[in-house]
Amino acid sequence: MQEQHIASAFDRDLEALQANIMKMGGLVEASILDAAKALVDRDIELAETVRNSDSAIDDLEDIINEDAARVIAMRQPMSSDLRIILAVMKVSGALERIGDYAKNIAKRTTVLAETPPINGSEQSLKRMAREVETMLRDVLDAFIQRDAELAADVRERDHSVDQMYNAMFREFLTHMMEDPRNITACMHLHFIAKNIERMGDHATNIAEEVIYLVTGEHPDESRKKGATAPGIDRAGT
Repeated sequence: MQEQHIASAFDRDLEALQANIMKMGGLVEASILDAAKALVDRDIELAETVRNSDSAIDDLEDIINEDAARVIAMRQPMSSDLRIILAVMKVSGALERIGDYAKNIAKRTTVLAETPPINGSEQSLKRMAREVETMLRDVLDAFIQRDAELAADVRERDHSVDQMYNAMFREFLTHMMEDPRNITACMHLHFIAKNIERMGDHATNIAEEVIYLVTGEHPDESRKKGATAPGIDRAGT
């Protein structure tokens, strides 16, 4: 009876951790879409909302990590259960980084609002952001459902995001060469494109974590990964 009670308590702990992951994921998904909308609409107020909402995402990561550490200390889980808890911590870390990229997009929106639009580039970035948001939503579903096939599908879809980034990078170079007055705006737009591309990479990292969680094996390197144009690698850049 005591062992059954401990097991049920552990299950509740896991459910609470995963509930917070989904809550955090929902906030991050909203930040991605709101940051893209603020960019296209040149909505400074919405951009500021995205920037301010990042603190709630950071707070949830702290709560998840603290609760995960407490569960490990109190429950001393077996290897398979420990793998779930460690996966939760890795997913929360990836979500926090994606939230940082959304915040950075919002920061650059305040600057771009003062510059002339660059031939539909902002709409292209919005489409790219929507693709990444869909990847993130699907991979979080895969995590909760322990669906390795869905996670593998998300992992493959990152290739299309890389292709979109590369195409936009070439467009920005063309605009800058054609008219030096476009340089400032195109540089900011390029950084935004790279932020979105990195969001896709973090969604892919979550997918690989799900595959490992379900199968016990890390996915191989057969996923198509197009060579990406030069860019930033840190959320704070």
